[in-house]
Amino acid sequence: MLAVTYHGPRCVRVEENPEPRLQHPNDVILRVSRATICGSDLHLYHGYIADTRVGTIFGHEFTGVVEEVGPSVRTLQRGDRVVVPFNIACGTCFFCQRERTSACENTNPLTTITGGIFGYSHTTGGYQGGQAERVRVPFADVGPMKIPDDLSDEDALFLSDIIPTGYQAAEMGDITPADTVAVFGCGPVGLVAQRCSWLLGARRVIAIDSVGYRLEFARRYNQAETLDFTKVPDVVSVLRDMTDGRGPDVCIEAVGLEASGSTLHGLLGKTLMLEAGSPVALNWAIQSVRRGGRVSIIGVYGPPWNLVDVGAVMNKGLTIKSGQCDVKRYMPHLVQHIRKGNIDPRALITHRVPLEAAAEMYRLFAARTDGIIKCVLIPSGAK
Repeated sequence: MLAVTYHGPRCVRVEENPEPRLQHPNDVILRVSRATICGSDLHLYHGYIADTRVGTIFGHEFTGVVEEVGPSVRTLQRGDRVVVPFNIACGTCFFCQRERTSACENTNPLTTITGGIFGYSHTTGGYQGGQAERVRVPFADVGPMKIPDDLSDEDALFLSDIIPTGYQAAEMGDITPADTVAVFGCGPVGLVAQRCSWLLGARRVIAIDSVGYRLEFARRYNQAETLDFTKVPDVVSVLRDMTDGRGPDVCIEAVGLEASGSTLHGLLGKTLMLEAGSPVALNWAIQSVRRGGRVSIIGVYGPPWNLVDVGAVMNKGLTIKSGQCDVKRYMPHLVQHIRKGNIDPRALITHRVPLEAAAEMYRLFAARTDGIIKCVLIPSGAK
Protein backbone atom coordinates (compact mmCIF):
# COMPACT_ATOMS: atom_id res chain seq x y z
CA MET A 1 0.00 0.00 0.00
CA LEU A 2 1.02 3.63 -0.41
CA ALA A 3 1.76 5.68 2.71
CA VAL A 4 3.45 8.92 3.75
CA THR A 5 6.71 8.00 5.48
CA TYR A 6 9.36 9.97 7.34
CA HIS A 7 12.93 10.08 6.02
CA GLY A 8 14.50 12.76 8.18
CA PRO A 9 13.81 16.44 8.86
CA ARG A 10 11.79 18.07 6.07
CA CYS A 11 11.76 14.87 4.03
CA VAL A 12 8.64 12.76 3.61
CA ARG A 13 7.93 10.34 0.80
CA VAL A 14 4.85 8.59 -0.50
CA GLU A 15 6.01 5.02 -1.03
CA GLU A 16 5.00 1.39 -0.84
CA ASN A 17 4.69 -0.10 2.65
CA PRO A 18 3.53 -3.47 3.96
CA GLU A 19 -0.22 -3.80 4.43
CA PRO A 20 -1.26 -3.57 8.09
CA ARG A 21 -2.59 -6.74 9.68
CA LEU A 22 -4.69 -7.57 12.71
CA GLN A 23 -2.34 -7.93 15.69
CA HIS A 24 -4.83 -8.17 18.55
CA PRO A 25 -8.40 -9.47 18.84
CA ASN A 26 -9.77 -5.94 19.34
CA ASP A 27 -8.15 -4.46 16.21
CA VAL A 28 -9.79 -3.43 12.97
CA ILE A 29 -8.21 -2.58 9.63
CA LEU A 30 -9.58 0.50 7.86
CA ARG A 31 -9.42 1.39 4.20
CA VAL A 32 -8.69 5.10 4.57
CA SER A 33 -11.16 7.37 2.78
CA ARG A 34 -9.80 10.77 3.86
CA ALA A 35 -6.72 11.93 5.76
CA THR A 36 -5.29 15.34 6.47
CA ILE A 37 -2.08 17.04 7.50
CA CYS A 38 -2.19 18.58 10.97
CA GLY A 39 -0.13 21.49 12.23
CA SER A 40 1.40 19.17 14.81
CA ASP A 41 2.56 16.90 11.97
CA LEU A 42 4.89 19.76 11.07
CA HIS A 43 6.66 19.26 14.40
CA LEU A 44 7.55 15.76 13.20
CA TYR A 45 8.34 17.01 9.71
CA HIS A 46 10.82 19.56 11.06
CA GLY A 47 12.45 16.98 13.34
CA TYR A 48 11.33 18.60 16.61
CA ILE A 49 9.87 15.43 18.17
CA ALA A 50 12.25 12.89 19.71
CA ASP A 51 12.41 9.31 18.42
CA THR A 52 10.70 9.93 15.11
CA ARG A 53 12.16 7.04 13.18
CA VAL A 54 12.75 6.69 9.46
CA GLY A 55 9.83 4.75 8.01
CA THR A 56 7.24 6.11 10.45
CA ILE A 57 3.89 6.52 8.68
CA PHE A 58 2.46 9.93 9.55
CA GLY A 59 -1.15 10.89 10.10
CA HIS A 60 -3.49 11.08 13.08
CA GLU A 61 -6.57 12.62 11.43
CA PHE A 62 -8.44 10.22 9.17
CA THR A 63 -11.71 8.54 8.29
CA GLY A 64 -12.16 5.15 6.73
CA VAL A 65 -14.25 2.09 5.99
CA VAL A 66 -13.87 -1.03 8.11
CA GLU A 67 -12.36 -3.85 6.03
CA GLU A 68 -11.21 -6.40 8.63
CA VAL A 69 -12.56 -6.99 12.13
CA GLY A 70 -10.80 -8.70 15.02
CA PRO A 71 -12.72 -11.51 16.79
CA SER A 72 -13.27 -9.50 19.99
CA VAL A 73 -14.69 -6.38 18.32
CA ARG A 74 -18.41 -5.98 19.10
CA THR A 75 -19.45 -2.52 17.91
CA LEU A 76 -18.11 -2.40 14.34
CA GLN A 77 -18.55 -4.51 11.24
CA ARG A 78 -17.24 -4.59 7.71
CA GLY A 79 -18.45 -1.63 5.67
CA ASP A 80 -18.94 0.79 8.57
CA ARG A 81 -17.75 4.34 7.91
CA VAL A 82 -15.86 5.68 10.92
CA VAL A 83 -13.88 8.67 12.13
CA VAL A 84 -11.05 7.85 14.52
CA PRO A 85 -9.77 10.01 17.42
CA PHE A 86 -6.10 10.84 17.15
CA ASN A 87 -5.45 9.44 20.61
CA ILE A 88 -5.58 5.69 21.21
CA ALA A 89 -7.34 4.59 24.39
CA CYS A 90 -8.02 1.23 26.04
CA GLY A 91 -11.35 2.24 27.60
CA THR A 92 -10.74 0.48 30.93
CA CYS A 93 -7.83 2.14 32.76
CA PHE A 94 -8.02 4.75 35.55
CA PHE A 95 -7.98 7.66 33.11
CA CYS A 96 -10.25 6.19 30.44
CA GLN A 97 -12.90 5.51 33.08
CA ARG A 98 -12.81 9.24 33.83
CA GLU A 99 -13.09 10.19 30.13
CA ARG A 100 -9.45 11.34 30.10
CA THR A 101 -8.66 9.17 27.09
CA SER A 102 -5.62 11.26 26.12
CA ALA A 103 -3.91 10.00 29.29
CA CYS A 104 -4.63 6.27 28.73
CA GLU A 105 -2.26 4.13 30.80
CA ASN A 106 -2.17 1.18 28.42
CA THR A 107 -1.33 2.64 25.01
CA ASN A 108 2.06 4.25 25.58
CA PRO A 109 4.93 2.68 27.54
CA LEU A 110 6.22 6.20 28.34
CA THR A 111 3.83 6.94 31.18
CA THR A 112 5.24 10.39 31.97
CA ILE A 113 3.66 11.93 28.86
CA THR A 114 0.45 11.52 26.86
CA GLY A 115 -1.10 8.21 25.85
CA GLY A 116 -0.79 6.61 22.42
CA ILE A 117 -1.22 8.68 19.26
CA PHE A 118 -1.45 7.51 15.66
CA GLY A 119 1.57 8.32 13.50
CA TYR A 120 3.34 10.48 16.07
CA SER A 121 6.74 8.89 16.77
CA HIS A 122 7.80 6.23 19.25
CA THR A 123 7.49 8.71 22.11
CA THR A 124 3.71 8.24 21.80
CA GLY A 125 3.66 4.49 21.35
CA GLY A 126 5.09 3.95 17.87
CA TYR A 127 1.72 3.43 16.14
CA GLN A 128 1.65 3.82 12.37
CA GLY A 129 -0.57 6.59 11.09
CA GLY A 130 -3.44 7.11 8.71
CA GLN A 131 -1.85 9.05 5.83
CA ALA A 132 -1.99 5.77 4.00
CA GLU A 133 -4.30 3.55 2.02
CA ARG A 134 -4.94 1.37 5.08
CA VAL A 135 -4.36 1.59 8.82
CA ARG A 136 -4.66 -0.67 11.86
CA VAL A 137 -6.85 0.71 14.64
CA PRO A 138 -6.37 -0.86 18.11
CA PHE A 139 -9.11 -0.95 20.76
CA ALA A 140 -11.67 -0.56 18.01
CA ASP A 141 -14.66 -0.68 20.36
CA VAL A 142 -13.35 2.38 22.21
CA GLY A 143 -12.12 5.04 19.78
CA PRO A 144 -13.82 4.99 16.37
CA MET A 145 -17.20 6.64 15.98
CA LYS A 146 -19.56 5.59 13.21
CA ILE A 147 -20.16 8.50 10.87
CA PRO A 148 -23.87 9.38 10.78
CA ASP A 149 -25.53 8.87 7.40
CA ASP A 150 -26.28 12.58 7.07
CA LEU A 151 -22.59 13.55 7.33
CA SER A 152 -19.99 13.10 4.61
CA ASP A 153 -16.48 11.89 5.35
CA GLU A 154 -15.25 15.47 5.00
CA ASP A 155 -17.91 16.69 7.44
CA ALA A 156 -16.64 14.16 9.98
CA LEU A 157 -12.90 14.17 9.25
CA PHE A 158 -11.91 16.97 11.61
CA LEU A 159 -13.76 15.35 14.52
CA SER A 160 -10.60 13.24 14.76
CA ASP A 161 -8.62 16.18 16.14
CA ILE A 162 -8.89 19.85 15.29
CA ILE A 163 -12.58 20.44 16.07
CA PRO A 164 -12.52 18.72 19.49
CA THR A 165 -9.09 20.22 20.20
CA GLY A 166 -10.23 23.74 19.33
CA TYR A 167 -13.39 23.26 21.37
CA GLN A 168 -11.44 22.00 24.39
CA ALA A 169 -9.10 24.98 24.06
CA ALA A 170 -12.05 27.35 24.38
CA GLU A 171 -13.69 25.28 27.11
CA MET A 172 -10.51 25.36 29.22
CA GLY A 173 -10.76 29.15 29.16
CA ASP A 174 -13.98 29.03 31.23
CA ILE A 175 -15.41 31.74 28.98
CA THR A 176 -18.23 33.94 30.30
CA PRO A 177 -20.51 36.23 28.24
CA ALA A 178 -18.55 39.40 29.08
CA ASP A 179 -15.16 37.97 28.15
CA THR A 180 -12.63 39.10 25.59
CA VAL A 181 -10.70 36.09 24.28
CA ALA A 182 -7.32 36.41 22.55
CA VAL A 183 -6.26 33.40 20.48
CA PHE A 184 -2.59 33.12 19.59
CA GLY A 185 -2.37 31.31 16.27
CA CYS A 186 -4.57 31.18 13.19
CA GLY A 187 -3.69 27.68 12.13
CA PRO A 188 -6.58 25.20 11.93
CA VAL A 189 -6.80 24.61 15.70
CA GLY A 190 -6.57 28.31 16.45
CA LEU A 191 -9.31 29.06 13.92
CA VAL A 192 -11.59 26.44 15.48
CA ALA A 193 -10.80 27.78 18.96
CA GLN A 194 -11.87 31.24 17.80
CA ARG A 195 -15.14 29.88 16.44
CA CYS A 196 -15.79 27.89 19.61
CA SER A 197 -15.04 30.91 21.79
CA TRP A 198 -18.06 32.59 20.21
CA LEU A 199 -20.14 29.43 20.75
CA LEU A 200 -19.24 29.48 24.44
CA GLY A 201 -20.33 33.09 24.81
CA ALA A 202 -17.33 35.37 24.25
CA ARG A 203 -18.06 39.09 23.76
CA ARG A 204 -14.93 39.72 21.66
CA VAL A 205 -12.44 37.43 19.92
CA ILE A 206 -8.98 38.68 18.93
CA ALA A 207 -6.82 36.55 16.62
CA ILE A 208 -3.02 36.95 16.63
CA ASP A 209 -0.77 35.64 13.84
CA SER A 210 1.77 36.85 11.28
CA VAL A 211 0.49 35.20 8.10
CA GLY A 212 -1.72 37.53 6.10
CA TYR A 213 -4.05 34.98 4.54
CA ARG A 214 -4.60 33.30 7.91
CA LEU A 215 -5.55 36.59 9.51
CA GLU A 216 -7.93 37.29 6.63
CA PHE A 217 -9.46 33.84 7.13
CA ALA A 218 -9.96 34.61 10.84
CA ARG A 219 -11.78 37.82 9.95
CA ARG A 220 -13.95 36.16 7.32
CA TYR A 221 -14.61 32.76 8.92
CA ASN A 222 -14.77 33.85 12.57
CA GLN A 223 -15.52 37.59 12.48
CA ALA A 224 -12.49 38.02 14.74
CA GLU A 225 -10.53 41.19 15.32
CA THR A 226 -6.98 40.55 14.15
CA LEU A 227 -3.45 41.50 15.13
CA ASP A 228 -0.35 40.89 13.01
CA PHE A 229 2.41 40.57 15.59
CA THR A 230 5.09 41.49 13.04
CA LYS A 231 3.49 44.91 12.54
CA VAL A 232 3.63 46.07 16.17
CA PRO A 233 6.59 46.74 18.48
CA ASP A 234 5.08 44.99 21.51
CA VAL A 235 2.20 42.51 21.30
CA VAL A 236 1.52 42.61 25.04
CA SER A 237 1.12 46.40 25.12
CA VAL A 238 -1.12 46.42 22.05
CA LEU A 239 -3.43 43.78 23.53
CA ARG A 240 -3.70 45.75 26.74
CA ASP A 241 -4.49 48.90 24.77
CA MET A 242 -7.26 46.98 22.98
CA THR A 243 -8.80 45.92 26.31
CA ASP A 244 -9.03 49.09 28.44
CA GLY A 245 -5.49 48.67 29.73
CA ARG A 246 -6.19 45.41 31.56
CA GLY A 247 -5.58 42.67 29.01
CA PRO A 248 -7.85 39.94 27.64
CA ASP A 249 -9.88 37.88 30.11
CA VAL A 250 -8.78 34.67 28.40
CA CYS A 251 -5.74 33.86 26.28
CA ILE A 252 -5.60 30.67 24.22
CA GLU A 253 -2.15 29.52 23.09
CA ALA A 254 -2.65 27.50 19.89
CA VAL A 255 0.88 27.73 18.49
CA GLY A 256 3.29 25.59 20.52
CA LEU A 257 6.58 24.64 18.90
CA GLU A 258 5.95 26.78 15.82
CA ALA A 259 6.23 30.08 17.74
CA SER A 260 9.06 32.40 16.76
CA GLY A 261 10.31 35.89 17.39
CA SER A 262 9.92 38.40 20.21
CA THR A 263 11.66 41.41 21.66
CA LEU A 264 12.38 39.50 24.86
CA HIS A 265 14.15 36.64 23.16
CA GLY A 266 15.91 38.99 20.79
CA LEU A 267 17.45 40.68 23.80
CA LEU A 268 18.51 37.35 25.28
CA GLY A 269 20.44 36.47 22.15
CA LYS A 270 20.25 33.56 19.75
CA THR A 271 22.64 31.26 21.62
CA LEU A 272 20.78 31.44 24.91
CA MET A 273 17.45 31.16 23.10
CA LEU A 274 18.52 27.92 21.43
CA GLU A 275 19.87 26.47 24.67
CA ALA A 276 16.95 27.45 26.85
CA GLY A 277 13.99 27.19 24.52
CA SER A 278 11.70 29.93 23.23
CA PRO A 279 8.00 29.58 24.14
CA VAL A 280 7.24 32.99 22.66
CA ALA A 281 3.48 32.75 22.16
CA LEU A 282 3.01 31.21 25.60
CA ASN A 283 4.83 34.09 27.27
CA TRP A 284 2.81 36.59 25.28
CA ALA A 285 -0.35 34.91 26.52
CA ILE A 286 0.83 34.91 30.14
CA GLN A 287 2.04 38.50 30.04
CA SER A 288 -0.95 39.99 28.21
CA VAL A 289 -3.86 38.28 29.99
CA ARG A 290 -5.44 40.39 32.73
CA ARG A 291 -4.83 39.82 36.43
CA GLY A 292 -6.84 36.83 37.57
CA GLY A 293 -7.27 35.77 33.95
CA ARG A 294 -7.21 32.34 32.37
CA VAL A 295 -4.65 30.87 29.98
CA SER A 296 -5.51 27.81 27.91
CA ILE A 297 -2.56 25.97 26.35
CA ILE A 298 -3.46 23.72 23.44
CA GLY A 299 -0.33 24.27 21.32
CA VAL A 300 1.87 21.18 21.21
CA TYR A 301 5.22 21.26 22.99
CA GLY A 302 7.79 18.49 22.83
CA PRO A 303 11.05 18.87 24.79
CA PRO A 304 11.28 20.80 28.08
CA TRP A 305 11.21 24.57 27.65
CA ASN A 306 12.78 27.18 29.89
CA LEU A 307 12.19 30.94 30.10
CA VAL A 308 8.45 30.57 30.78
CA ASP A 309 7.32 33.61 32.77
CA VAL A 310 6.21 31.73 35.88
CA GLY A 311 6.60 34.91 37.93
CA ALA A 312 3.76 36.55 35.99
CA VAL A 313 1.60 33.44 36.48
CA MET A 314 1.98 33.66 40.24
CA ASN A 315 1.96 37.42 40.71
CA LYS A 316 -1.09 37.96 38.50
CA GLY A 317 -2.99 35.02 40.03
CA LEU A 318 -3.54 33.28 36.71
CA THR A 319 -5.36 30.03 36.10
CA ILE A 320 -3.65 27.83 33.53
CA LYS A 321 -5.17 24.75 31.92
CA SER A 322 -3.60 22.59 29.26
CA GLY A 323 -3.47 19.11 27.78
CA GLN A 324 -3.96 16.90 24.79
CA CYS A 325 -7.61 16.72 23.81
CA ASP A 326 -9.83 13.93 25.11
CA VAL A 327 -11.38 13.63 21.68
CA LYS A 328 -13.92 10.87 22.24
CA ARG A 329 -15.98 12.66 24.87
CA TYR A 330 -16.52 15.69 22.62
CA MET A 331 -17.49 13.88 19.43
CA PRO A 332 -21.27 13.44 19.92
CA HIS A 333 -21.74 17.04 21.09
CA LEU A 334 -19.74 18.45 18.19
CA VAL A 335 -21.67 16.40 15.63
CA GLN A 336 -24.68 18.47 16.65
CA HIS A 337 -22.80 21.73 16.12
CA ILE A 338 -21.82 20.55 12.63
CA ARG A 339 -25.41 19.58 11.83
CA LYS A 340 -26.68 22.99 12.95
CA GLY A 341 -24.06 24.81 10.91
CA ASN A 342 -22.39 26.34 13.97
CA ILE A 343 -19.13 24.76 12.80
CA ASP A 344 -18.49 24.25 9.09
CA PRO A 345 -15.58 21.81 8.69
CA ARG A 346 -15.48 22.03 4.92
CA ALA A 347 -14.93 25.79 5.05
CA LEU A 348 -11.47 25.03 6.45
CA ILE A 349 -10.48 22.85 3.47
CA THR A 350 -8.40 24.80 0.98
CA HIS A 351 -6.71 21.89 -0.84
CA ARG A 352 -7.90 18.44 -1.91
CA VAL A 353 -5.22 16.25 -3.49
CA PRO A 354 -4.41 12.59 -4.10
CA LEU A 355 -2.39 10.89 -1.37
CA GLU A 356 0.51 10.76 -3.82
CA ALA A 357 0.82 14.58 -3.59
CA ALA A 358 1.39 14.59 0.17
CA ALA A 359 5.08 15.54 0.07
CA GLU A 360 4.31 18.74 -1.84
CA MET A 361 1.48 19.55 0.57
CA TYR A 362 3.86 19.22 3.52
CA ARG A 363 6.18 21.68 1.80
CA LEU A 364 3.35 24.19 1.23
CA PHE A 365 1.99 23.80 4.74
CA ALA A 366 5.42 24.26 6.32
CA ALA A 367 6.08 27.34 4.17
CA ARG A 368 2.57 28.74 4.84
CA THR A 369 2.06 29.53 1.19
CA ASP A 370 -0.65 29.08 -1.44
CA GLY A 371 -3.33 30.05 1.08
CA ILE A 372 -3.23 26.63 2.71
CA ILE A 373 -5.36 26.13 5.81
CA LYS A 374 -6.31 22.47 5.68
CA CYS A 375 -5.35 19.91 3.06
CA VAL A 376 -7.31 16.69 2.52
CA LEU A 377 -5.42 13.67 1.19
CA ILE A 378 -7.54 11.24 -0.84
CA PRO A 379 -6.17 7.71 -1.31
CA SER A 380 -6.65 6.02 -4.66
CA GLY A 381 -10.06 4.39 -4.96
CA ALA A 382 -11.64 6.32 -2.08
CA LYS A 383 -15.14 7.61 -2.73
